[in-house]
Amino acid sequence: MSARILAFFVGTALLAYASRSYLARLRSYGFFRFWAFTCLLGLVLLNVDAWFYRPAALTQLISWILLAGSVALAVQGFLLLRKRGRLSGSIEATTLLVSSGVYRHIRHPLYASLMCFAWGVVLKHPSALSALLGAAVSVLLYLTARAEEQDSRVKFGAAYEAYAAQTKMFIPFLF
Repeated sequence: MSARILAFFVGTALLAYASRSYLARLRSYGFFRFWAFTCLLGLVLLNVDAWFYRPAALTQLISWILLAGSVALAVQGFLLLRKRGRLSGSIEATTLLVSSGVYRHIRHPLYASLMCFAWGVVLKHPSALSALLGAAVSVLLYLTARAEEQDSRVKFGAAYEAYAAQTKMFIPFLF
C-alpha cells in the first residue's frame, strides 16, 4: 500500500474519530464537515508532489494567492470568534453572535477559508479529479454552512436573521 493511501486512511480514521458525535446525524453541520475534510485530505494527498512544481506558472501563482487568502481568512475568523464570540469550550460554542471584522461582510469566513484552500490546492496540479474534489469540498462546505445556520437561527433568533439578511455567505457582496 502506498504511503499516500495509508495517510488517507489514517487521516480519515482520525477525522471520523473527531467527528464521531456528528456522523449519526446525517443533516448536521458536523456530518457534512467530516466529508468536506475527507475530500480536502484526498485533494492535498493527490497534489502533494506538485506543490512547488513550475513555481512561476500562472496556476501556481493564483494558487499561492488563494492559499494566502485562506490563511488570512482563517486567522481573522478564529481570532474574532475567540475575542468577541465568548467561546465556551470549542470553536462552535460561541455565546455571542460575531458580526464585526470579516464577519461584517461574510457569515462563514472559516468555511470560505477552506474553499480558498481547496481551490488553491486544485491549482497546484489541475486535473479532472482535482477539480471534482475541489467542487465536492465546495458543495460540502456549503451544506455545512447551511446546516450551521439552522443552529444559529435557533441559538441567536432574530439577531441572526437580521445579520444573515445583511451579509453574504462566502464572498462579500456576491454570495
